[in-house]
Amino acid sequence: MVSSKGLYYNDEKTKLLLNMENEVRPVAVQIFGNDIQAMSASAKEVSKIAEIIDINMGCPAPKVVKNGEGSKLLLNLELAGNIIEEVVKSSKVPVTVKIRKGWDKEHIVAVELAKIAEAKGASAITIHGRTRDEFFSGEVDLSIIKEVKQAVSIPVIGNGNIKTPKEALEMFEKTNVDGIMIGRGSIGNPWIFKQIIQYLEGKEIETVTNKEKLSIILEHIDLQVKYLGESTGIKELRKDMVYYLKNLNGAAAIRQKINQIETKKELEECLIEYFNNL
Repeated sequence: MVSSKGLYYNDEKTKLLLNMENEVRPVAVQIFGNDIQAMSASAKEVSKIAEIIDINMGCPAPKVVKNGEGSKLLLNLELAGNIIEEVVKSSKVPVTVKIRKGWDKEHIVAVELAKIAEAKGASAITIHGRTRDEFFSGEVDLSIIKEVKQAVSIPVIGNGNIKTPKEALEMFEKTNVDGIMIGRGSIGNPWIFKQIIQYLEGKEIETVTNKEKLSIILEHIDLQVKYLGESTGIKELRKDMVYYLKNLNGAAAIRQKINQIETKKELEECLIEYFNNL
């Protein structure tokens, strides 16, 4: 997810987010913004390196919304439609759109915006079944996702609160979507995608061993430090460790210890010792 204005004004930090080195293809890049010119120019550049461009019209983060971007566009469907139209014109690759149920309970616009997106040339739509007001709280409204699926002929992807293979199946069965998208459910659990596929195919779900978990965590640490540097990288990893270590014996105590660690070597040694003792 990258800022169109950041790309438009050649911001170095924004350009770093487009590092595709060693990425498994196909790659989708999500852009956000409310300036048609910046979105159009970004689409032109991003379509040179990605196989899909996704327009974010669902992000609820205050720092995004306060600039009229992300889910704030749910309150301006005319502008949203114009942005989609220009991005489609500027892109060499398929353009998809990520939306939410609406801004709040008074502004449920998912079906209307989905129809606009299809008319403006979008190739697929992802819908999160909550309003912006709800952020990530409460139940996901599967009925609105089903309504969007019924309203358009392009593929629809269901999103929101999928944390288990059973919830993935429920999304498919109750909404008839063409695919699902998982965000927060993969934090600390990158195995969820493989497990869902196994479950949907009627296969036995493979258990993740502590050895596998440690291996992925160490790889994550290595990549994080390479990308963000040791000081920032280690500090930002602390929140990820909460999810990786969830439900493991002595997790609370080891998390407290991790929160005091500031170097890559210390963190690796701490985790290796912890997993060896499990």
